Amino acid sequence: MRVSQSTGGTRERIQAVALELFTEQGYEATSLREVAERLGVTKAALYYHFKSKDEIVTSVVEDRLVRIDALVAWAETQPPSLATQRAVIERYADTMFTGEQPSVMRFFEQNQTALKSLSAGREIRERMFRLANVLAAGDESPGGQLRATLALFAVHTSWFAVRTPGITDSERRRVALEVADELLAAIAARS
Repeated sequence: MRVSQSTGGTRERIQAVALELFTEQGYEATSLREVAERLGVTKAALYYHFKSKDEIVTSVVEDRLVRIDALVAWAETQPPSLATQRAVIERYADTMFTGEQPSVMRFFEQNQTALKSLSAGREIRERMFRLANVLAAGDESPGGQLRATLALFAVHTSWFAVRTPGITDSERRRVALEVADELLAAIAARS
């Protein structure tokens, strides 16, 4: 990789390679030197874009936060209904099954301890609760809150919980949305 590439492309490549290494070896066990070596650049070239592993993870989380914030903003303008809840969970699934999101979710799953210690990890948790509140609209009971949160988890944990050999991303998404829909229907029934 040449450093003269566009900053956006270089940034995304660094994020992808770092997440790959963090997932393979663990966040704590991976050094910036290893990230630079895998990228085929000097450590100084890597430092031009990111000064630390924390900065890399924060940038990945910030990208997710932008997507979640946009989804929450849209959802808050919609009437509270089962149709809105279904549209929200489908849009959330769209963000989970595109681009680099599968590798991001694998990193999150395998590095929860490291993520919890970063402010970016706390921010994503807060945003997920905001999104769950939108899904629970009409049933703010403890059961409604749990069902809404589990509907989100059905989508993003499908990368880990569904271990069927040879399952396609499309099939995985379909199963996740079916389970999420069952949970959302239970919220709607109580509203």
